Amino acid sequence: MIILGIDPGYAIVGYGIVQAERGRFASRGHGVIRTEAGIPIHLRISEIYNDMCEILHTVRPDCVAIEKLYFTNNKTTGIDVAQARGAILLAVAQSGLPYYEYTPSEVKTAVVGYGKADKHQMMELTRMQLGLSEIPRPDDAADALAIALCHARSAVSVFSQI
Repeated sequence: MIILGIDPGYAIVGYGIVQAERGRFASRGHGVIRTEAGIPIHLRISEIYNDMCEILHTVRPDCVAIEKLYFTNNKTTGIDVAQARGAILLAVAQSGLPYYEYTPSEVKTAVVGYGKADKHQMMELTRMQLGLSEIPRPDDAADALAIALCHARSAVSVFSQI
């Protein structure tokens, strides 16, 4: 199974590709979609949508895993991220792929075993579990790989019970 993990944003969208097979997990690539600061949000969202459509077409994953949004202090930034996430979900819907959502705590629990793990623990354990020689950069791509790995672990758990 090929899983495309997505860490949504409007300045940077991280994506990571994980192959899960027989309880083994491997990275098949990662990267980011960057939009230029200072351009209108509707143009940034359009760029995210177009790039996500291209990634979905190129990668041809079996499913998509995306981080659920949560708002803390900055509601304005959260609204912009939510709009970008909507464009990502539209691209996924049009591709016909199933998608799954995970909270940051669920991702941390699946990857580290502790829902309040710090960022460095997450990145290091993602690196180790995917057999990478170094932590993926930028952080958004590492987060996307962790999201895909979370789904891979969840899917293996579900399928092993059948």
